[in-house]
Amino acid sequence: MRDALRGERRIDADTLLTRLGAVRRFLDTTDGYLPDERLVAAHTLVERAGSRLAMSRDHTVVALAGSTGSGKSSLFNALARLDLSPVGVRRPTTGVAHACVWGPLAGATKLLDWIGVLPRHRFVRESALDADDESALHGLILLDLPDFDSVERSHRLEVDRLLGLVDLVVWVVDPQKYADRVVHESYLRQFHRHRDVTVVVLNQADRLSPTELPRVLADLRRLLDGDRLDGVPLLATAAVDRAAIGELRATLERTVAGRQAALRRLSGDVDTVVAGLAELVASEPGAGEVDRDSRRALAAALGDVAGVPAVAGATEEAYRHRAAGATGWPVVRGWRRLRPDPLRRLHLAGTTPAEETSESLVAATSVPDPTAAQRSAVGLAVRAVAERASAGLPPPWPAAVTTAARSRAADLPDALDRAVAGTDLGLRRRPVWWRLVGGLQWLVTLTALAGLLWLVAGYALRALGLPPPDNPTVGVVPLPTVLLLGGLLAGLLVAMLVKPVIRWAAGRAGRRARRRLDAAVTAVGEEYVVTPVQEVLRGYAQARTALAEAGAPG
Repeated sequence: MRDALRGERRIDADTLLTRLGAVRRFLDTTDGYLPDERLVAAHTLVERAGSRLAMSRDHTVVALAGSTGSGKSSLFNALARLDLSPVGVRRPTTGVAHACVWGPLAGATKLLDWIGVLPRHRFVRESALDADDESALHGLILLDLPDFDSVERSHRLEVDRLLGLVDLVVWVVDPQKYADRVVHESYLRQFHRHRDVTVVVLNQADRLSPTELPRVLADLRRLLDGDRLDGVPLLATAAVDRAAIGELRATLERTVAGRQAALRRLSGDVDTVVAGLAELVASEPGAGEVDRDSRRALAAALGDVAGVPAVAGATEEAYRHRAAGATGWPVVRGWRRLRPDPLRRLHLAGTTPAEETSESLVAATSVPDPTAAQRSAVGLAVRAVAERASAGLPPPWPAAVTTAARSRAADLPDALDRAVAGTDLGLRRRPVWWRLVGGLQWLVTLTALAGLLWLVAGYALRALGLPPPDNPTVGVVPLPTVLLLGGLLAGLLVAMLVKPVIRWAAGRAGRRARRRLDAAVTAVGEEYVVTPVQEVLRGYAQARTALAEAGAPG
C-alpha cells in the first residue's frame, strides 16, 4: 500500500463519481424505510464528497495528527521551515488547527474556509530566498491539528471533525507513547480502509540509540499490522534534524505531485460507508413480491369483514324476489312489492338508473358490522403478508415491510364499504325472459278476466229476465268457463314451471355477485396492503443494486 502514495494505483474520478451517485441512490431509495441514524454516515459522505470535489483539486490537504507531547507542532514547523505553530512545555499547546499553504493563498481560500481554519491561523509558504526549494510542495495545505488525547473535550471534537475532511493523515507518535491503546483503538484502527492516505511517523527518533530504533520500529509495525494498517508507510523523523525529515518531505512531494490524495480519501470513505451499509442488505435479493397464497388469504379475510357472503346471499334473495315479482301472477304482484328488497335493505345498487343514482349518494352500506374474530383475521392476514414477503430480508427491512402493510389499515373499512357499494351485482338490467314470462302471465290473466267478465255478463242478463247469450262451447264446456279456468290454470302452471328456473338463475346470480365482490375486495387489498409492501420490496431491490454499484471497483 506504500506504493499507492507514489501514484501507482490511481483512482479514476469518473468511477468515484459513479460510486458516490450509487450511494446517493441508495439513500433516495431507502428514504422512509430505514432508521435515520443508520444512514448518517452515508448522508455525511455524500455532502462532504460533493463539497470536496467542488473545491480545488490542485490542492492536497495533509493533517499532522498526534497525541500530547508527540512533537507534531515541532514537525509542522520543521516541514514549513518556519516557526508557525506554537510549541511549548505546557500541554496541550495546540488548541486550534494551523494551516500552512505552499503556493498562492487565493486558490486555497475556499478550501480552508470549508475545512474551518480561521484566517489568522493561515500561513503562506512563499519566499523569494528558497522558492525553488519549496516548488515541489506547491499545492500542499499542511494542517497542525490539536492533540486528540487533549483534556479539553473541544480539542478532541475538533480533531474528529478535521480528520473527516482532510485528504491524507500523517499520524505522529513518539517513542514513549507509540503503543498507547487510545491511539490505536480509537484512531489508527478506524482508518484501516484509508491505508492509501495514511502515513505513520515515529517522531523524536533522535532520542533512541541506533540499536533501539529498529526494535521500536519493528514493534510499531507489529501494532500497525494488528490495526489492519499493514503496508502503510512507517517513517522515523526528528524535528530537530532537517535531514531526518527528508523521507517524510519526499513522501509529501510525491503525494502533492500525484494529485490523487483527495480521490483516494473519498474512495476510502465510500468503502467505509458501503461496509457499514452492507449489513442492511442480504447477499440474496429476497422475495421481491407477495406470494399468491398470502394474497388469497388476505382477500378472504377482507371479504369476510366487508360482508361479501352476506351481500352475495342478499343478491340471490333479491334475484328471487324481483324475478317472482316480474314473472308472477299480476294479481299478487302488488302484494309482493310490499315485501322489502334484500339489496335495498343493505343500501346497495337498484335495478334502474334512477335507483342506481340514488343509491350512489349513500355514504355507506348497511352491511352487518364485522365481528371481533373477523377483524382479528384481517390483522393476521396482513401480518402474514408482511412476514412472508419479508422472509430472508435483514433487519430493519422486515419492520419496514410490516409498517408498510399496516400503513393504510385505518382506511380499509371505508375502502371496503365503497368497493362493495360500487360493485355491479348484475341486477341492474332485467333479463329478457322475465319480460316474456311476465307478458305471458298478463296474457293468461287477461284471458281469465275475459272469461270471468263473460260469465258475469251472462248471470246479469238472467237476473234481469233477459234471454241469456248463446255461449259457444269447447266440447260440452262453455267458452267463458274455459277462458276463466284455463287462464287460472295456465297462470299456476307457468308459475310452477318458472319457479325452479328462478331458483337456478338466482343461485347463478349469487355466484356471479360473489365473484365480482371478491374481485373488488381483492383490488382493495392490493391497493391498501400489497402495493405498499411491494414498494418496500422494490426499494430493497433497488437499494441492494445501488450498494453493489457503490462497492469497491475491481
